[in-house]
Amino acid sequence: MFKSCLFRVLSFQRSFRLLANDRYVRPSIARCSSSKLSTSEAKVNTNNDRPQFPGSRSEWTQKLAFTRNTDYDGIPVYRVMNRDGSIIDESQDPNLGEAKITKIYKGMTLLNTMDRVLYESQRQGRISFYMTSFGEEGTHFGSAAALNDDDLVFGQYREGGVIMWRGFNLQQVMDQCYGNIDGNDKGRQMPVHYGDKNLHFVTISSTLATQMPQAVGAAYHFKRQANGKVVICYFGEGASSEGDAHAALNFAATLDCPIIFFCRNNGYAISTPTHEQYRGDGIAGRGSGYGIASIRVDGNDTLAVYNVTAAARNYCIEESKPVLIEAMTYRIGHHSTSDDSSAYRSVDEVRYWHQQDHPISRLRKYMELKGLWDDAKEKEWKEESRRQVLQAFVAAEKKPKPNVIEMFTDVYNEMPDNLRSQYNDLKAHLKVYKEHYPIKNFNELTEELC
Repeated sequence: MFKSCLFRVLSFQRSFRLLANDRYVRPSIARCSSSKLSTSEAKVNTNNDRPQFPGSRSEWTQKLAFTRNTDYDGIPVYRVMNRDGSIIDESQDPNLGEAKITKIYKGMTLLNTMDRVLYESQRQGRISFYMTSFGEEGTHFGSAAALNDDDLVFGQYREGGVIMWRGFNLQQVMDQCYGNIDGNDKGRQMPVHYGDKNLHFVTISSTLATQMPQAVGAAYHFKRQANGKVVICYFGEGASSEGDAHAALNFAATLDCPIIFFCRNNGYAISTPTHEQYRGDGIAGRGSGYGIASIRVDGNDTLAVYNVTAAARNYCIEESKPVLIEAMTYRIGHHSTSDDSSAYRSVDEVRYWHQQDHPISRLRKYMELKGLWDDAKEKEWKEESRRQVLQAFVAAEKKPKPNVIEMFTDVYNEMPDNLRSQYNDLKAHLKVYKEHYPIKNFNELTEELC
């Protein structure tokens, strides 16, 4: 059944629309192939009067007409279930099994609960910053569940669920957000900027789209190794407007890299709505221009996201080529704790998406129809998940911050004289003015300054 689903998705990915003889045609696979022409084929064929310009694949025409994006329909949105959780086409149901689908659902709801607690903790001044994933949980867990554990992930800053699926537990999340002594980044990163080498998740950077060319480089390395791994690179539609995004897409296409570009199109780049960001057919519409197989998926349909990501991974491995996924979703929360989205969108708009098309509600309805979930299980899990979140929250808050020396370590094998001098200057300053700093909050610092 899944092979049938996979075939349909891959068939769709190959459906590029080209303008030929003043009408749209669906090209054959041979014509879409990026394989090199033979020497004889590469020569100009005088018997076939076709354009021979390098880098072009087209026909002659005597009709003067500009091609516009309004001349063709947009790429359709692939989905598996409707908003009531009912499967539209049974052949598309991945039938993941009770254990896996329950794990996905619990992960989505746990992320949602954690987001609520950490968002409020920032508002209370307990942590410095936070970004929620309200309404986008399906893109996290649907895609993460379709990957292999050793596939390499490059995230942006709203992929907390992806690393949690891989084993980054609640305590690790809390420790990172609090920047305490047990955080694996030693308090050097902003909250929600997760990373873990053991989980094959590259540390997140705040700067938009910088991870995209880096992800292509990693995918090219995988291609040369022929190790059966892929890279997945997450980004938002706002990041797709950055120059790095275009460079990454072009490099991935021309180098035939096994990389999945996963765009979360949640409607807003901070406060900029999509209609102010671009005029073309979204992000997936750009794929064919780069020669990249592309697909648009309902990001609030967790099963559809799973199918598309699994098919994309298979395509990357078999073809050693990139895939572009545009997951259509909606950011229910504010962009971050530094943002007030009521300044640029209505409360009614947010309420509509929260009540009518939330990925968590949709997956729960699917599970209830399958007999895998009910009100009793929901009540029990809500209580248990909140208990787990608060337990990790309290533990993280009690831990001290790393010693200030950690600001100077891990750059060189041995600390050079200039950094050692700066560290000594800082200690001398703190010793004189320690009453102006929360010295007791930092590990072993009180003893050093006595």
